[in-house]
Amino acid sequence: MPLETLPALTALAIATLFTPGPNNAMLAASGANFGFRRTIPHLLGVAAGFPLMLLIVGLVLGGLFQTSAVLRETLRWGGAVLLLWIAWKIMNSGGIGSKRADARPMYFVEAVGFQWINPKAWSMAVAATSQFILPSAPVITAAIVAAIFLMLGLGSAATWTYAGQAIARWLTTAKRLKVFNFVMAGLIVLSIIEILRH
Repeated sequence: MPLETLPALTALAIATLFTPGPNNAMLAASGANFGFRRTIPHLLGVAAGFPLMLLIVGLVLGGLFQTSAVLRETLRWGGAVLLLWIAWKIMNSGGIGSKRADARPMYFVEAVGFQWINPKAWSMAVAATSQFILPSAPVITAAIVAAIFLMLGLGSAATWTYAGQAIARWLTTAKRLKVFNFVMAGLIVLSIIEILRH
């Protein structure tokens, strides 16, 4: 990979990883509802899962995804339905110290797996791999792209989780927490609308 493309790749990674989207809204909500420590498996799953997806898409699935309209539409609509369900779960979360039996942060494996049905992740993966993975050196360039997204992804995931936990200090009443969870769920719904418009 030519060194002159690294700033563009880094800028793309920062723009896509740090802006609001399903992963970041979910991490902020989890940080607010369950605290930073309990959200670490979710955080690590997002940070590691997307670079793993990038690597696989870059080496194997990118062409198939680009040429199959049925696959693209299936993932887009299936992902939208799942995101709506997640938004519903966040909106009804019980918060830190919740007594609800089903209230828990996402597990590492769940967060890794979520990347594969997250329409924003697919859009980012196809865009990054088509622009920055060179056909003449697919393995090394795919590894570089994945490594940059891994490093910046850890920072992004930790930032959004910490922001959620910091906000939790002001979410000391059930009403405030409910409003926050509603806003986070709303961000996910807005991201779904944006995804489905394209």
